[in-house]
Amino acid sequence: MIYILLIINFITFIIFGWDKRLSIKHKRRIPESTLLGATFIGGTIGAILSMFIFRHKISKKSFLLKFGAMILVQLFCIYFLQKYRQA
Repeated sequence: MIYILLIINFITFIIFGWDKRLSIKHKRRIPESTLLGATFIGGTIGAILSMFIFRHKISKKSFLLKFGAMILVQLFCIYFLQKYRQA
């Protein structure tokens, strides 16, 4: 399981970095839904690292609100999955 999460986070990191590169070159960008989707399926750490390293999407408030909501949904899911496993 840990290897899968590492791969997902690495891929998410690459996707965010590639989107930043496309942004700099004024090319067609990766949709936010793809960025958020990669984050949701387990790439949160990769997304956060890439946001800080590449300084990408850190000043766009609408994206940050969606990103924060995504993290809250993940925490909510983890909490209830843990609660369900204990029962």
